[in-house]
Amino acid sequence: MLKKIVLVFVALLAAFAIYVALQPSEYRVERTVTIDAPASEVFANVNDFRKWEAWSPWAKLDPNAKAAFEGPEAGEGTAMTWDGNDDVGAGTMTLVESKPDEAVKIKVEFTRPFEGSTNSDFSFAPNGDRTDVTWTLSGTHNFVEKAFCVVMNGLDMMGNDLEKGLSQLKSVTERS
Repeated sequence: MLKKIVLVFVALLAAFAIYVALQPSEYRVERTVTIDAPASEVFANVNDFRKWEAWSPWAKLDPNAKAAFEGPEAGEGTAMTWDGNDDVGAGTMTLVESKPDEAVKIKVEFTRPFEGSTNSDFSFAPNGDRTDVTWTLSGTHNFVEKAFCVVMNGLDMMGNDLEKGLSQLKSVTERS
């Protein structure tokens, strides 16, 4: 009987491993919100990492997290390192492309709780007196990260974070 249980467990584990291995390595999660403000105002809140604390979906997860800034105050070359609890981890964000009122592209490198990287891109499109803001996370997952996404529905979790951040960006921008 024990032998049958072990064989069933091994077969299920093998099936799960095959399922995970067949998942795409590349991922892309995208969300959009319309903000009642011109693109220049929204862009200013994204292009300057010092302003992220007011709207980032991760900023309030650890009020004791440490952040440091390097390079120019805003735009290409600005960088922010953070180190916080297990909810926010540690890493570096570097702004690699900045097109005023059009786009911001950021390279995010995680060092804790796991090592990895992602691209975090924003686009700003005029919509009358308002601005459509699209936030996209994209990159590649290794086997362990793919398994996490399968078990924990990781892509939906990322999408929920983007929605929360965009909602808070909308509130912060429309109040100013």
